[in-house]
Amino acid sequence: MTRFDETLKVYPLRDNGQELPLVVEARSNRKVDDLVGWIEQNRDRLTEQLTDHGALLFRGFDVRGPQDFENVARTLEPGLQNEYLGTSPRENLTDYVFSASELPGYYPIPQHCEMTFVKNPPQRLFFCCLEEPNAGMGQTPLVDFREVYRQMDDAVLSRFIDRGVRIIRNYSGPNSPDGPDLWKLKRWDDMFGTTDRSVVEQKCAEQGFEVTWRDKDQLRLVHEQDAVREHPQTGVPAWFNHTQVFHLSSAPSEFARIFEHAQRTPRIWLLWQATRLMVWAKRTFTPAENQSLHCTHADGGEIADDDMEHVRDVIWNNMVAYDWKYGDMVAIDNNSVSHGRLPYTGPREVVVAWA
Repeated sequence: MTRFDETLKVYPLRDNGQELPLVVEARSNRKVDDLVGWIEQNRDRLTEQLTDHGALLFRGFDVRGPQDFENVARTLEPGLQNEYLGTSPRENLTDYVFSASELPGYYPIPQHCEMTFVKNPPQRLFFCCLEEPNAGMGQTPLVDFREVYRQMDDAVLSRFIDRGVRIIRNYSGPNSPDGPDLWKLKRWDDMFGTTDRSVVEQKCAEQGFEVTWRDKDQLRLVHEQDAVREHPQTGVPAWFNHTQVFHLSSAPSEFARIFEHAQRTPRIWLLWQATRLMVWAKRTFTPAENQSLHCTHADGGEIADDDMEHVRDVIWNNMVAYDWKYGDMVAIDNNSVSHGRLPYTGPREVVVAWA
């Protein structure tokens, strides 16, 4: 066991040789100011540990609300950011703290590194639990995407590296008609913070997004990216894209794995079957370019379902899930470790910040 001082204990969450995440736990009840002061004294060593392990879980500190959380996150990374070009609906709670996602609790969020599709993704990601979900639900699992890269089948990985990834997103606008769609994204004016199309186009140009304004005030964004990215500090490659989230087959495939490995309940089984039917209908009646979310290879060819299933299998084989405790805070190296969300019912409040 690694010791930083007598008041804390530091240890891997699992005793199976897997070092993700590294837990920093108070030996007795400690105030958030104690954690802030300790981080200030040990920031360089913590940065090394975060890069090596990929995630640090701080447990046993009295983190009571969004501002406490922001103070701790800012101590770890002074350059917090608040521009969010991701797809999840989020509520702004402080200048730099947001709700993790406003998506309904029944919907799983597959594993992903944050905003892999922008030119400068966040380097660090922080989550904090302000209200515990029910036991066995609502976890924020982690996966070391360096291991995903290492463990992928050579032929599958080569196809992704050689052919790249093309992301397709279709957003409704302030004047678009409402309609039921499980894959519906937040509106483009919510994402960009403006209804001025010229400002939207400028921001998209900065990110390399191809813009198409469609009928009914809709916006299509298309861009190409690599499937793999080297860590900017260590040079270690990692799986770094959103195919396992954005591919049309993702929802039923995710529910299938949740039913098998995590929550074997009638509710999850029904959602699995329902999304299978919906995906069949969307594939049958809606072209790829008009899907709310989809991805292909950069050459326009569809990514084989078998390849996507392999990616998901490797991800799930490396997944680390743990129940949230009130006041838990996790710091993640977004260059190498992914996060997601398992379904839940009942209460849950998890907040996020990034740098």
